[in-house]
Amino acid sequence: MGSKTYSLAPAKIGNSLGFRLPVSFYRDHPRFANATGWVEVLTDDTLLVKLEPVTNESESNEENNELMLSLFLDFITKDALKNSDRLEAYTEVMAQDDDELLEGVEID
Repeated sequence: MGSKTYSLAPAKIGNSLGFRLPVSFYRDHPRFANATGWVEVLTDDTLLVKLEPVTNESESNEENNELMLSLFLDFITKDALKNSDRLEAYTEVMAQDDDELLEGVEID
């Protein structure tokens, strides 16, 4: 696929200065509408621009779920290390009780 070049125009938005891309860029690449990203200065007249497209809702929810699980696991690990005297061993009797509670429950 050949690369297409898009011209930039200076833009002042409120008290900020920036660049404006033509509407043809967003027509050709709609995934970048409302994207965030970063700019790295490579040389005095060369920039590297990284745009991060807005993800769809399900991917965003999945990332949030992974983050929440990670934070929860971090919390319980720290709590277990801090309060190791209150830990209770998981016994065979507890496992049997859990099996009885879960009997007949279908998991996706």
